[in-house]
Amino acid sequence: MHLKYDDVEVSVPATSANLGPGFDCLGLALQLRDTIRARATTGPTKVRVTGEGAGAIPTGEDHLVVRAIRIGLDFAGAPQVGLELTCRNSIPHGRGLGSSAAAVVAGLMIARHMVDNDDALGLDSVLHLASEMEGHPDNAAPAIHGGARLAWMEGGAAQSVELPLSEQIRPTVIVPSFELSTSRARHLLPASVPFDDAAYTVARAAMLVAALTNPSLLLSATEDRLHQPYRREVLAASMDVVDQLRARGLPAVISGAGPTVLVLSELDHVTTAALRAQRWRVWSTPVDTRGAIATTA
Repeated sequence: MHLKYDDVEVSVPATSANLGPGFDCLGLALQLRDTIRARATTGPTKVRVTGEGAGAIPTGEDHLVVRAIRIGLDFAGAPQVGLELTCRNSIPHGRGLGSSAAAVVAGLMIARHMVDNDDALGLDSVLHLASEMEGHPDNAAPAIHGGARLAWMEGGAAQSVELPLSEQIRPTVIVPSFELSTSRARHLLPASVPFDDAAYTVARAAMLVAALTNPSLLLSATEDRLHQPYRREVLAASMDVVDQLRARGLPAVISGAGPTVLVLSELDHVTTAALRAQRWRVWSTPVDTRGAIATTA
């Protein structure tokens, strides 16, 4: 297997996982993108980062995009090369908006387009490899395909399907200044939960699939007893915002492992101004329907 292209640019959207009760299986792509250009070279690997994460993330072989490219090239049976990466990051890091999934998907998509061979590295393989690197497919699936996705593991392989989505759903993200690692958030989850809480959350997750095309159900459908309550101790400020918005009838949830708050509706100007005055970043982020986009030169 040889490289067909040595210059690839990939754009990957932010994603929000869980959407409340859909723990590790539901995800949504948002119109907030990282763009990475990769060039194959004969020299050492170099990474230049601007925007989110600049100055704080690795700039060599241990950069997550580079690691994903390596895995993708190995999977395709293609030769390894030196790399020069230019990363223009818009997705906040450590905020529950899928920045690591975007990096992994970007790297795998770069490898896919360098070899330009669906048999060697198709989209199903990209999802599988990304899910292995991430540990679960809920962010990777919408990052690859866009839109709302239901994702799961079956027989050791990641699977996903598109979910219909009402055009009335116009998400808002409320991003704090502090970060929270996914591993720390997961450490707080118990090994088991009460049967009533599990049954309650399963019913809401099933309702949520219907609510994505019938937004009148969204408030009830985004209730969760499986993971958000257990993370409250490290997400107190975010959960306070969730509680306040839900008390006003808005379908607010923790985005992924947090600490960002996702609202599956727009906010009024007064609410937006009040949150910004408390130093939250508030963005209206339409649903991204394109997923990962790659071009070659």
